[in-house]
Amino acid sequence: MERFRATTVLADPRYRDHRAPGGHPERPERLVAVQRAIDARRDRLEHLEPREAQPEEILRVHARDHLDTVAEASRRAPLHLDPDTYVSPQSFAVARLAAGGAIELALRVARGRQQSGFAALRPPGHHAESNRAMGFCLFNNIAIAARALQAEEDVERILILDWDVHHGNGTQHHFEEDPSVLYVSTHQFPFYPGTGDFGEAGRGKGTGATLNIPMPAGCGDPEYMGVLRRLLAPAARAFDPQVMLVSCGFDAHRDDPLAAMQVTREGFRAMTALVRSLADDLCDGRLAFVLEGGYAESGLQEGTEAVLDVLLDPTPALPPEVPDRVPGSPLERIVAGVVAVHSSRIPGLGAA
Repeated sequence: MERFRATTVLADPRYRDHRAPGGHPERPERLVAVQRAIDARRDRLEHLEPREAQPEEILRVHARDHLDTVAEASRRAPLHLDPDTYVSPQSFAVARLAAGGAIELALRVARGRQQSGFAALRPPGHHAESNRAMGFCLFNNIAIAARALQAEEDVERILILDWDVHHGNGTQHHFEEDPSVLYVSTHQFPFYPGTGDFGEAGRGKGTGATLNIPMPAGCGDPEYMGVLRRLLAPAARAFDPQVMLVSCGFDAHRDDPLAAMQVTREGFRAMTALVRSLADDLCDGRLAFVLEGGYAESGLQEGTEAVLDVLLDPTPALPPEVPDRVPGSPLERIVAGVVAVHSSRIPGLGAA
């Protein structure tokens, strides 16, 4: 009888060589907490080595000027590219290693060598625009991985779920005119970077393929599970992805110092179980999680434990109940806002 499901983890000590100035929240020590969760499950995991993304892989997403800017900034480091985003002497190499790690995990999952996996990498990526580093992010790892799937594996439909507490403006902008990528984001709103309102639904041929779920501060496990069950699930079924990627931030955790959400370890476990269930039903379990934010040691460790435990479990249990849409509640307002924008395109949106 199978005791564990095959699951890949990608981690490397070189990800700590992107060095923060004193007091910066995006610091190498974030990965110490993540690594504790990995080490406790090491014997049950398959391990994948990262490699540096090649320039042509990065240029599927970023402008040549941006690639050159990050390289030159690393040569001149230490310095800041904006008030939040720093560069140290090893940052260009580490950012390429992060993008390459995301590519390798996504390709491994898409090729069926492992059904699911988790990439414990940094710097994060989802704020990085095609020609701009911002929000701690140098290259957009998840977008680069998605474009690699399209270019190398001919994947026609990719779902990117971004549950980082901040809206992934860079990822949205990369794909907002592309109907082959469904981008779904849960995020605290209004909050940094200021994007991600209900009405941002894509442009041109990509109209409807961006589904933003802005959530007020203070939301916790019931609201997150409510929006995933009532909004993500019907959207995913209507889209029918071949691969699912998750921009996996743990900064919605109740202990995080940079946000005001209340998700617990059990909340992340339930969210992962739902996402895995959708991947199992829709795309033969092809599911890759790529680390984004998370700035509390407890949140990073508990979130990683929750994700890995669900991915390893042969038959993870889904929460038995769908949170009710109580009139006037935050969940009701969130669901109603998304339904108002997308219900004509997505059957059953908002229903349990």
